[in-house]
This record gives sequence, C-alpha cells and structure tokens, in this order.
Amino acid sequence: MTDFWPVVFLTLKVALTGITFALPVAVGLAYLLARKKFPGKALVSGIVMMPLVLPPVVTGLVLLDLFGPKGPLGQAFSAIGLDFGFRWTGAALAAGLVALPLMVRPMRLAFEAVDIDWHEAMKMDGTTWRQRFFYLDLPMAGPGIVAGVVLGFAKALGEFGATITFVANIPGETRTLSLAIFTALQSSDGMREVYILAGASITLSLLAAFSSEAIIERLYKRMR
Repeated sequence: MTDFWPVVFLTLKVALTGITFALPVAVGLAYLLARKKFPGKALVSGIVMMPLVLPPVVTGLVLLDLFGPKGPLGQAFSAIGLDFGFRWTGAALAAGLVALPLMVRPMRLAFEAVDIDWHEAMKMDGTTWRQRFFYLDLPMAGPGIVAGVVLGFAKALGEFGATITFVANIPGETRTLSLAIFTALQSSDGMREVYILAGASITLSLLAAFSSEAIIERLYKRMR
C-alpha cells in the first residue's frame, strides 16, 4: 500500500487546518451564547448546531453552492488566490464546519460555569471585558475548550459525507482516511487495505483522546 502515509498526512493536515480556523469562531460563539443576551439568541444557537443534525450530504451541497467554483463566496475567495472547490482546503473547510457544533457546546458550558460574581468583583476593580475574558474566562474555561477542540478534531478526522459531496474523492488532494476506506471497500480485494486504514483512524482518535485527558488533568491541577 504505497499511498498509506500520504493519506494519513493529508487527513491530519485537513483536520488540523479545519480545527485551527474553527477554534476562534467556536470560542467567540461559545462566549457570546454563554455571556450575552440578545434578540434571536435561540436562532443563532440553532444555526450553530445545524451541521450536527443536517445530513452531511446537505451540508456538502450548501458548501458547494456557496464555496464551489461557481458559488459567490468561492469566486470571491478565488479572486484573492484561495480556492476551495475540489481542493484540500475545501476538505478542511468542510471538516471545520461539521466539527464546529461539537466544539461550541462544551466551550459554552465551560464559560457558563464561570462564577458571575467573579466577573462583578473584577468589574468593580475597573477591569475591561477584554481583561476579564483573557484573565478569568479563558483560564477557567480551559478544560472545556480543550474538550471541544478534541471532540472537533475527532469529528474532523472522520468527516466523510460533506467532504465527498463538496470536494469529491481525489487521490492526493481530497482523499482522507475516511474516503480512502470508502474507496477500498469498493474493491473486491481491498479488505486488507480497509483494516489498515481503519486501524490508522482508530489510532489517531485514541491518541487525540489520551492527549486531551492528560491536558485537561494538568489544567485542573493548575486551577486547584
């Protein structure tokens, strides 16, 4: 199996890129939904959760219509040299989008768990909301943020439906582990390859889970 490592490296690149760009969006949305009251808050929360409940093919179709070669956002980004349609960058976009709800949920709960009295005490000391965010909310919500990142990363590693709909299954460009497993399943003699790829996928997920537990435990110790 000559393309094993390229597939693994591409999967990691897609997942890490998707999560990297989704992280600030997820933190911002989680903080907004946890701390702010505004009209349409329930609607915003519902829209954030939509990629989690929509069929992945529908998510892929929406991405294709918006970010594809003929989509309005796709053409706008293409004008500045960034193409998403049938490119690994599109796979990263799909991975980040479907992972976003799983990232926002634990982060939002973590922000909501920060005692509001501490906010009031810091406010009385003359701190700005930025100072309270960086010196109180982020450190206290650290375990929830880490949990959200790991959940999102695991989801990004296994993303399939939205990716194959949006950017197809192109060897060396968009064929991640999930798509490679799907391709191998279509072959009459591909079961050995299927098990190897599945083993790699399981290994990456376990490494992410164990790493997150170690980081969360260390964060809790520092907080204590």
